[in-house]
Amino acid sequence: MPKMKTHRGAAKRFRPKKNGSIKRGSAFRSHILTKKDQKRKRNLRSPKLVAKSDIREVEELLGNR
Repeated sequence: MPKMKTHRGAAKRFRPKKNGSIKRGSAFRSHILTKKDQKRKRNLRSPKLVAKSDIREVEELLGNR
């Protein structure tokens, strides 16, 4: 059976951490930033974690399962 391929779009968006959780970037950060206040933009800067309910799906896309 051939090897499973990594979903390249997911590989660019998610990074697994050592403890098994998965890092992701924040959405709503690409444009129309003038109407968003400074506090909101600052909070969007930091990386977030993928929710526990979505980890299995993301791992399948990344080929970690």
